[in-house]
Amino acid sequence: MNRRRFVRNSSQAGLALALLGLASCKNKSGDTSQDTSQAMAAAADPFFKLSLAQWSVHRMIWEGQMDPYDFAAKAKAWGFSGLEYVNHLYAKSMEAYDTELAGIEAMVKELSKRSQDQEMENLIMMIDLQEDAGALCHPESSVRAAAVTNHHKWIDAASGLGCHSARVNLFGTRDQELWTSAAVESLSNLCEYAKNQNVNVIVENHGWLSSDAALLTDVMEKVNMDNCGTLPDFGNFCTKRDGEGNWGGACVEEYDRYQGTMELMPYAKGVSAKSYAFNEKGEETTIDYAKMLGIVKDAGYTGFIGVEYEGNDLSEEEGILATKNLLINTAEQL
Repeated sequence: MNRRRFVRNSSQAGLALALLGLASCKNKSGDTSQDTSQAMAAAADPFFKLSLAQWSVHRMIWEGQMDPYDFAAKAKAWGFSGLEYVNHLYAKSMEAYDTELAGIEAMVKELSKRSQDQEMENLIMMIDLQEDAGALCHPESSVRAAAVTNHHKWIDAASGLGCHSARVNLFGTRDQELWTSAAVESLSNLCEYAKNQNVNVIVENHGWLSSDAALLTDVMEKVNMDNCGTLPDFGNFCTKRDGEGNWGGACVEEYDRYQGTMELMPYAKGVSAKSYAFNEKGEETTIDYAKMLGIVKDAGYTGFIGVEYEGNDLSEEEGILATKNLLINTAEQL
C-alpha cells in the first residue's frame, strides 16, 4: 500500500477549477472577482469545521514521542482549528503536584496559554475516570453520587479552558431499566452543576448500553435539559463484548451505526469521525463516510467534526491526515 496516497487532495483542486470556470461564464459584466472568490470558498470549505480528538495521538503521548501540552501546536500544523482533550492523558504530568486539584489548575493554565498562542479553539474535555470513581450508572445510589461529585472538578476544568462541553461515560449496571433511571439521575445532577458554567454535559456512544442509541435517546428525552446532549461517534456502537471489563474481548453485539447516528444527531453538540483502516482509494474500510456525512448534513449540523483515528496500519499522524482528507473529499461530493 502506498501511504502517500492518503494525503492527496486532487479532487478538491479539480472542483475548484470547475467552479472557477462556471463563475467566469455566469458573470456577464466581465468582473469575475466576486464570483471567483465565492466559487473558491465553496470548493474549499465543507459544511463543518475540523477538530482533532486527542485520543488520536494517545500512543505518541504514552510512548513519550509527544508532550501532551504540544497538542495545540500539533493539531494546528495538521490543519485543524478545534481541540478535544482527554483528561487522563495528563495524569502523569499532574503527579508532580501535591494535590489533584493543584495539578488540574496548572494543566488548565498551561493548556489555555498553548491554545491561545496557536489561535486554536478549545471545544470538549473528555472525562475518563477509573470505574470505581466515575460509575455514573452504578446500581448503588451512594456510588453514583460520589461519581457525580468526582466529575465536578473536570467540568470546572472544561469551563476554565472555555470548552463548550464535557463528555462523560455512562458505565455501571447493564440492566436496561436500572441503567436508564441511573443515567437520567446522574446526568440531571451533572447538568444542573454545569449549567452555571455554560458547559454542556454530553454522552458519546462509548460502549455497552450507551452504544444502544434508542436507549440513549430515551435518556436524553427524559433529562430534557438544554445543556444535555450527545456526541455521536461513527464507530462506537458495540453493545456487548465477550471479555471482562468495559473494553475486554471481541464485540458480539452491535447497534446499526447508521441508524444509531441518525437517532443521536438531534441531540448532538459535537460529532466524532472515528476511523480504523483505509483502502488504496483513501476510503475507510469499515464505515461508509458518504452515508455518515449525509446523515450529519441532513440533520442540519454545521459545527465541528472531530477526527479520531484508532487504527494500527498507519502511524497516528498518517491516520489523522487520512481521516481529515476523507472528510473533506467526501463533503465535496454531498
